[in-house]
Amino acid sequence: SFLQERLRCVLGLLLLLHGTDSFYVPGVAPINFHRNDPVEIKAVKLTSSRTQLPYEYYSLPFCQPTKITYKAENLGEVLRGDRIVNTPFQVSMNVEKKCEVLCDLPNKAVTLTVEQSKLIAERIREDYYVHLIADNLPVATRLEFYSNREEEEKKKEKDVQFEHGYRLGFMDGNKFYLHNHLSFILYYHREDVEESQEPTYRVVRFEVIPQSIKLEDLKADEKSMCTLPEATGSAPQEIDPSKTNQLLFTYSVHWEESDIKWASRWDTYLTMSDVQIHWFSIINSVVVVFFLSGILSMIIIRTLRKDIANYNKEDDIEDTMEESGWKLVHGDVFRPPQYPMILSSLLGSGIQLFCMILIVIFVAMLGMLSPSSRGALMTTACFLFMFMGVFGGFFAGRLYRTLKGHRWKKGAFCTATLYPGVVFGICFVLNCFIWGKHSSGAVPFPTMVALLCMWFGISLPLVYLGYYFGFRKQPYDNPVRTNQIPRQIPEQRWYMNKFVGILMAGILPFGAMFIELFFIFSAIWENQFYYLFGFLFLVFIILVVSCSQISIVMVYFQLCAEDYRWWWRTFLVSGGSAFYVLIYAVFYFVNKLDIVEFIPSLLYFGYTALMVLSFWLLTGTIGFYAAYMFVRKIYAAVKID
Repeated sequence: SFLQERLRCVLGLLLLLHGTDSFYVPGVAPINFHRNDPVEIKAVKLTSSRTQLPYEYYSLPFCQPTKITYKAENLGEVLRGDRIVNTPFQVSMNVEKKCEVLCDLPNKAVTLTVEQSKLIAERIREDYYVHLIADNLPVATRLEFYSNREEEEKKKEKDVQFEHGYRLGFMDGNKFYLHNHLSFILYYHREDVEESQEPTYRVVRFEVIPQSIKLEDLKADEKSMCTLPEATGSAPQEIDPSKTNQLLFTYSVHWEESDIKWASRWDTYLTMSDVQIHWFSIINSVVVVFFLSGILSMIIIRTLRKDIANYNKEDDIEDTMEESGWKLVHGDVFRPPQYPMILSSLLGSGIQLFCMILIVIFVAMLGMLSPSSRGALMTTACFLFMFMGVFGGFFAGRLYRTLKGHRWKKGAFCTATLYPGVVFGICFVLNCFIWGKHSSGAVPFPTMVALLCMWFGISLPLVYLGYYFGFRKQPYDNPVRTNQIPRQIPEQRWYMNKFVGILMAGILPFGAMFIELFFIFSAIWENQFYYLFGFLFLVFIILVVSCSQISIVMVYFQLCAEDYRWWWRTFLVSGGSAFYVLIYAVFYFVNKLDIVEFIPSLLYFGYTALMVLSFWLLTGTIGFYAAYMFVRKIYAAVKID
């Protein structure tokens, strides 16, 4: 299935280059149904934004088919906790069903043991949602509400929103009620065919209305048929966790014709929140960032021109003797820093991340990693990170050589294992906790071994290869020679402190992307779909520009203060926006999420730590290379005796 994912991506790219209009999502072809054809309904998983622990469908005592078959999954689906499995729902294209009993026994109630009742009650209390799919389309629950309360009488038009999946049940006081009847509403689009041919249909929407109906109110007969009670007179099905419970699982199927074409059937799921806010905020941040970066660029260019003009005047020799500012440290500015191997290793991982993120966002922007190809985004990201090791190794090796390093093999090993080792370590510890909870979000042992094999079998050799060529290449050409004896650094002002620098430098890049961050967090923690990759690409470009500019300004101030220890400091300060991401993550946890238990909190902060670390590496690397190019440029522009 890994290979299939790769082939799909390549095929999609070829189709795109070919300029065809006829494809929607590469690798996902529409399925045509005739009347009475079976439409298979599969279960994906159970999720809750309160616990962040997905469970597979049959972890709860739902009715099971005679043979349970799990779909072969790609890497991304396994990492997301999807376990796609068949269900006993019998649905046929364009065939209505009033009410049918689900389990094998036609009119005999299902008995839940005390343990099963307790488990269901606990899942209802934890606010779990059930996710099903029909023809690869996820089920959604329609929510209708009036947009303006005062005009309720004037216009009866309701706003419609959809939420993913359906609620397992609900609570009323201290009582638990289970949704045991599902009314499926499937929408089909009739395809144009010749008159002599049988009409073909395509599934374009999958909705469900979950209901809780007491056993006594559902009248079932020998043929597995049942009659639903009147809406007003029925009592809900209570689940008492302290005793055994009897109930029936039932479902009904209703088909409706729709004008929605197959190619735009995902639009319902993707326009779930107010897009207006999104547009406005992104345009706002673009304007602010370009305005600020314009001001910064003007200041820095004007000041630099003045500096270089002054330094290159040879009229008055006495004036030149009393130089101040960044020219004074020309003999020390390229002095290698402490721990050059670790610095070059971190920057190598930063390059790896940068290449991966750039390609993933670009490919997703072209529509190749749409939500309909499940797990494709994560699978692509994992593979790209492995293969980008060759670039990470190359840049790390060349920088290590420039910093007068000699042990290239140790440097290459450090680059290949430092950041991935930290990520793997944190994920392994978190995985142990998820295993303990028997969640489907736990990465199975074979997948973990496969990931280790990819790391040591693909990524490590590629990093070594890149490092070897980078180390053999000519080191970066520094325009001035380094003095034998280091110059003394004058006492620095308070605002030149590292931490003040981090706080100052992080504001602008974070301001450019924090609205986008809200949507990304919603996608990760609240089971929303994230699909605005065009905007994300734009935000990523703005992030790169703002990080570079802030980094250049900070290094300029530092050199003007005659402090030449800029290598590590630039890397740390440029990643300052990661500090704000951490603060925002804490704010999001407190204000938006309803997580109270220990393990979900641990998962949230564990994964957040990984995100912050990765973001720091990414922004730090962008800032470092921008500052390094800037420093080489300005020292090449002044005449030095």
